[in-house]
Amino acid sequence: MALKLAVPTSNSVPPPALALLSEGPRAAWGLGRLIREWKTLEDVPPGDGRPVIVLPGLTNSDRSTFVMRRYLNRLGYRAEGWDLGRNLGVRAIGPEGERLMERIAAVHAETGEKVTLVGISLGGIMARVAAQRHPELVREVITISSPFAGPPTCTNVWRPFEWLTGEKIDDPALNARLEEAARPLPVPSTSIWSHSDGLVNGLICREPEGSGGRAIEVSSSHLWVQMKPEVLRAVAEVLGGQLGSDAR
Repeated sequence: MALKLAVPTSNSVPPPALALLSEGPRAAWGLGRLIREWKTLEDVPPGDGRPVIVLPGLTNSDRSTFVMRRYLNRLGYRAEGWDLGRNLGVRAIGPEGERLMERIAAVHAETGEKVTLVGISLGGIMARVAAQRHPELVREVITISSPFAGPPTCTNVWRPFEWLTGEKIDDPALNARLEEAARPLPVPSTSIWSHSDGLVNGLICREPEGSGGRAIEVSSSHLWVQMKPEVLRAVAEVLGGQLGSDAR
């Protein structure tokens, strides 16, 4: 279902209209593949019991990450939701992200281990900011289709973002957080991205060359990307140490 022509021509523009219009059919196709291929996803390293928090994308709640958390728990990790309701930006995590930081700190205190953060879209940006501010609590960050490396105008969702979160994309506080998220992290990081993403420019969802982080390209829609078999497998392989830092 990959549309080779429906990709951004640079990292400074939003995805083209054809990629946006194809989001629904490609998401449904991916869900069908998950049903067919679910039993084939067990050929990955077993989990080691480490705590993992999965952060949902814009407007989504922990329901949207149920499949990924079930998969990771089946492998042997301790995967949990973020427990903050729908992701409405600062309305969910607090102006300084204090509610998210409290959640991470609580899991860290309960388990006695640093927490791995897996963030989808906006959730990935939040995960990167959390790791920048509290590396003593965070073991690793994995982002999935998260546009942390470019401006909101390189997406087709910046206007809904403004309506839903109450923040404007020219707000100094928002831009400061985006700059913070874009900097190289003090913990291991992996970005999973798709060039044919119809909602956000995939080229701003990946670790830049020389950053020290790994980038893994998949072919996927943005919608339901966290339920694509190749994405689930990539997350499991990163957690299990099967992918080197040069996986691109």
